[in-house]
Amino acid sequence: MRKPAWSWQFSADSLPSLNRVVPIDDISPDWAWAGSGGAGVRVAVIDSGIDADHPAIGGRVSGYVAITETDGELSYDETPHDDSCGHGTACAGIIRSLAPECELYSVKVLGAAMTGRGSVFAAGLRWAIEHNMHVCNLSLGTTNRNLLVALHEIADVAYFRRIILVTAANNLPVPSYPSIFASVMSVAAHDVRDPNVFYYNPEPPVEFGALGIDVRVAWQNHDWITATGNSFAAPHITGFVTRLLSKHPDLAPFQVKAIMRALAANVSGARVPVLGNEVAGEG
Repeated sequence: MRKPAWSWQFSADSLPSLNRVVPIDDISPDWAWAGSGGAGVRVAVIDSGIDADHPAIGGRVSGYVAITETDGELSYDETPHDDSCGHGTACAGIIRSLAPECELYSVKVLGAAMTGRGSVFAAGLRWAIEHNMHVCNLSLGTTNRNLLVALHEIADVAYFRRIILVTAANNLPVPSYPSIFASVMSVAAHDVRDPNVFYYNPEPPVEFGALGIDVRVAWQNHDWITATGNSFAAPHITGFVTRLLSKHPDLAPFQVKAIMRALAANVSGARVPVLGNEVAGEG
């Protein structure tokens, strides 16, 4: 008998044996990431570049690519580069503060004004997927609906390859891509002065909240600034996801989401601080 397509994956000689995960209500931070510094996890920071010499980075950049487009042709330069504006270094520094042993990859798609072409952004995400990243930090996005289908397709590819996309929501109340896609972990900012506190929102598109208001971040010229934006909330979630995957590398994206929900401060029963009313600027 001819079997239906894809059924071979569930035949006795192909079916994998999977590790059990503890019951969702029994998940604790100790189980999730105690003792984990993110070792063995490849994290792509798709942004304006990373300054590896900044003290917050400590030279720990494992790979580079700078993508540009000229006359419709994309070029990929995999030699070390600097940060065009400081934004990528800020995000990478936050990730390293939480997961200091991870492998950072600088995927440069933004210029000095923190802007770039949608085609270059998509190419950077494809590069990260093709180079087998485990987590991608996307503290950027686009409101251009012409890119919706292409980015949706790329996000689905990442999901099925078990690559976690952590995306910052737009700082303005407008849809941005890929942050509104169900396959990603979308993040906005809260103002609780504790980088270990994050929240889950049961009414997406934004699912998680992390520290992103008045955050001290690494910047250009080995400097530090205080900045506000959803951009700086996303790498906090990336850091925790990185530690989780380092300790439990077999987790699928839907399991990662469920575990992060279980550990959110407003789910665990901990006192939930009242959030402020600040309006986040671009960042």
